[in-house]
Amino acid sequence: MNDMSIKTDETRTAAHRESLEARVRDFTRFRELGLIAQSGDFFPSVHYPPITMYPEATEEELLDDYVLPPDGLFDIYLHLPFCEQRCLFCHYPVKFGKFGDKTHDETERYLDALEREMDLFRNRLGIQKFQARSILVGGGTPTLLTPAQLDRMLTGFKERVDCSRVTQFNFDVDPGTLTDQHGAERRRILREHGVDRLTIGVQSLDDEILRKMHRPHDVKTALASIEACRADGFQLNIEFIFGYPGQTLEGWMRMIDEAARLDVEEIQLYRLKIDSYGDAQGPIDKIVQLRPQELPAFEEAIRMKQAAIEILAEHGYTENLRRVFSKDPAKYSHYAHNQCCQLYDQVGFGLTAFSSLRDRFLLNTQTFEDYYRRIDSGWLPVNRGIKRNAEEQKRWAVVLPLKNRDVDKAQYRALTGIEFDEAFPELWERLVAEGLVEDKGAFAGLTRKGAFFADEVCHQFHARSYIPFEPDEYAQGPLNPYRVRQDSVEA
Repeated sequence: MNDMSIKTDETRTAAHRESLEARVRDFTRFRELGLIAQSGDFFPSVHYPPITMYPEATEEELLDDYVLPPDGLFDIYLHLPFCEQRCLFCHYPVKFGKFGDKTHDETERYLDALEREMDLFRNRLGIQKFQARSILVGGGTPTLLTPAQLDRMLTGFKERVDCSRVTQFNFDVDPGTLTDQHGAERRRILREHGVDRLTIGVQSLDDEILRKMHRPHDVKTALASIEACRADGFQLNIEFIFGYPGQTLEGWMRMIDEAARLDVEEIQLYRLKIDSYGDAQGPIDKIVQLRPQELPAFEEAIRMKQAAIEILAEHGYTENLRRVFSKDPAKYSHYAHNQCCQLYDQVGFGLTAFSSLRDRFLLNTQTFEDYYRRIDSGWLPVNRGIKRNAEEQKRWAVVLPLKNRDVDKAQYRALTGIEFDEAFPELWERLVAEGLVEDKGAFAGLTRKGAFFADEVCHQFHARSYIPFEPDEYAQGPLNPYRVRQDSVEA
């Protein structure tokens, strides 16, 4: 790095210093009030209850009285748990390898099982085809499939899913699979099957950080993939992780500025999670134990997040869905909006996939052999889940909408049978008093400050048994999530 770039980095950091330190003061204050774990750690509010906390349950228990949605539509997720190599931050079970070795045979076996799982679910619901509203294909690395396998998977999927009313078809992709010798063909197959939005796991624009993450691509490959996909007409969302070992505030700010200049439709930010929030503990915990000095302090991660928000705003990006920034508010993940904000019925297929329905949640098994065994026996590969009682329903109906956008009060009433204003009055007033939430008329949502700490604010609505950290992790302040609430019977 030359002297000019160092000066530019220092100047950029200085220009944002006051607001970054103000956000750190908020972090410190909310930790003292009991909102944030005393360790400074966080737990992403992605599902309610969290994925790691679902009890064992059977298909019969979870689906025996299920009724199809009135419009017959589902948002659909398809999971491909294969990667070229293990990214150290990943918390989900996957198998690794390049094609041409035994991974190819494993993938063929998995694709067979995936089709049979969809057939079993169709038969269980008594429908000929799933009627899709939006589609997300994730992993793993779905585009690690050979072109022939990718085409076979999408063809089989569309034989079982009616896509005539789909508003968006999204794939999570890895940069290298879009630019290698099969990249152009994969992109062509995606377009021919109606895929119109790609989420590219860039994660960093620093080759050294990518190496520390054990990513299979470099910056040059990431940029080439963005250019190729843009030329093909895909709507693009690119992802980045902050708070990773070896990252510095100055380097992160410089990288976000570079990312914003790529002028993609959406930029998505993730804070590194060290302890698992999925079905497999990622190796990152061992890396941090070996080299703890490389991990940015929690306060520095807070600065990184605030700096990214401000730099993206300078380039015309505003937060659309939580942690996702776009210039055009019409550019966003329909799947995420429908599942997390609208709370529409969603079904998922594949290892560790979930189905989030209006009053229940089904979660697939975590191991490949159990996945195959259950399907071979004629059963859905479901091994965990709940049918929510009235208390849990009123919590679920606030957590995901509040985390991602706003709570629609009319929708809340339809899902719970009670008015939102009557559900958590004392808790809501406490959050209002701290400047974290606000009433918006027909909606209720987070303030700008509350949105920054969205995960922790949403934990306030968890039942005691689903609070992500133990009681001694929280200060005994008015926002301690274990406080007894007079306005709610604990589940």
